[in-house]
Amino acid sequence: MALTIYSCKKKEVIGEDPYAGGKQPLGIKFDNTLPDPALATQGSEVTVFVRGVKKYENDYKFYVNEIEATVLNLTDSTIRIVVPTNASTGGLSVVTKEQTFFGPVLNIDGKVSIDNTFQTNGATYRDNNANIYVSSINDISTLANGNSFVVGSFNNFDNRWTEKIPNGAIAQIDPNGTYIAPVPSDVNSVNFGKGANGVINTVTRLTNGANNGKYIVSGDFTSFNSTRPNRINISGITRLNSNGTLDSTVIDVINPTPNVLSKNRDTVPSFNGGVIGSIKKSFVFGDRVYIVGSFQYYVRRFYERSTYDTKIGDVVKMNQMACLKINEANPVDEGDLDLTFHYNSTTKQSPAAGNGSIRDAIQLPDGKLVLVGEFTTFNGQPANHIVRINLDGSVDASFNTGSGADNDISSITYNATTNKIMVAGLFKNFNGSAKQGVAMLELNGSLTPTFNFGTITTGTPTYAGQLNSGKIIVSGSFKTYNGIVRQGFMIINADGSLAAGYNNTGQFIGNIYKMIETTSGVNTKVTLVGFFARFDNKTFKSILRITLKP
Repeated sequence: MALTIYSCKKKEVIGEDPYAGGKQPLGIKFDNTLPDPALATQGSEVTVFVRGVKKYENDYKFYVNEIEATVLNLTDSTIRIVVPTNASTGGLSVVTKEQTFFGPVLNIDGKVSIDNTFQTNGATYRDNNANIYVSSINDISTLANGNSFVVGSFNNFDNRWTEKIPNGAIAQIDPNGTYIAPVPSDVNSVNFGKGANGVINTVTRLTNGANNGKYIVSGDFTSFNSTRPNRINISGITRLNSNGTLDSTVIDVINPTPNVLSKNRDTVPSFNGGVIGSIKKSFVFGDRVYIVGSFQYYVRRFYERSTYDTKIGDVVKMNQMACLKINEANPVDEGDLDLTFHYNSTTKQSPAAGNGSIRDAIQLPDGKLVLVGEFTTFNGQPANHIVRINLDGSVDASFNTGSGADNDISSITYNATTNKIMVAGLFKNFNGSAKQGVAMLELNGSLTPTFNFGTITTGTPTYAGQLNSGKIIVSGSFKTYNGIVRQGFMIINADGSLAAGYNNTGQFIGNIYKMIETTSGVNTKVTLVGFFARFDNKTFKSILRITLKP
């Protein structure tokens, strides 16, 4: 009797079926077999192996990476389709009865492909707990011998980290991306040692004067290849010898402990100058280094009052920009502040600079800088997110951007072959003209009238760079362009239209910071660096090379 009562109460507690009203299984399933062919071209026919669709033949749609495909034939186990003209590499899917069934990836062949001869494990950061994360490559500089220096925020390039010698934000690779390890017995071998203890944003080779063949590296770091844990003798910028070692000199210092003879002298960087803060970009023009970034003070070590353990600094208030000396007759003046640039001799400091941060910058052939970012004024003058700077640091009023951008600009690039400037960012309008995040400018700052950027959805462009052919690589977080699925990466023509045949690659996740263009026969090779983890549905660690067919 007790059992009977319990059974009745249990039935009441259960109540209605919580799964009642759910969608019934339709029995559609993709086979594990790859499509035939697995690599297709836009407009070609492909057979896909999927079961259970036949009974819904009057009520279903088939998609290639979210673009509807024309179905030529349907059987109990296959669907034969025509690959859509605008399709790119991505997943196959069937939609029926308000349900979606996902299949394998169909690779689309076209004029863009990953260059598999470029072999590298890329850039990562290894923390103190041995966790490894994808890290950024902020710049790449090609050397005269075809090798390249890459710099960024990594400490583990190509998985070459060791506890004794990490890859501190800088590494050398050969023309095919392979890491070049130092040869300890060869004094001419490039050897960065432990590298920087922070982030390097820019690397520039010096090509004239007494320091010809050396390199300027800048970013946010305080020491380079130091074995002393308390060694802080660099302020965001320094100079390296051609073999990657720190360009240094030995000086006399004050020794408060005369009995410790080793502290009578010290080895310090030959380039004596930097900032309190971080340097976003540095440029070399003539015998000067121009730096821009997030800083308010220039600092120079005053070695005459310094000791082996403590260095005294001479500080000058300099907002966001400064010009530093190189190739000076007196080596002591290397890195000193050039007071003819962005400096007011009356106030003994720089003008105000921007009322917001500088996100990116370029240097034009005449040495002038073009800065972009979050500012709306510069040196007290209207400058909506873009400004050109004269060689004395003043605002160039002849740069004709009109009302500029109506929101932040995140990147700027310049192509010396086409003489065009590309900007990308959060803006919707540029100088009163509708430009949804990408604009092309002439050297005088005016909009290129023949370039019309289209409509994107779900995200923003973060990078736009023009190739020598006139075509433009655009990347960001967008999903479509002019209604066509383009997942974060596309190649457009000089007029802003999608370049036919060049948009076959799949999903891109991350940000591009720089591209290097080379030629290989009739093809173009483009090395891309930045902070990204995926390209064409494949995993990468912030560097890859693609091939563009004519």
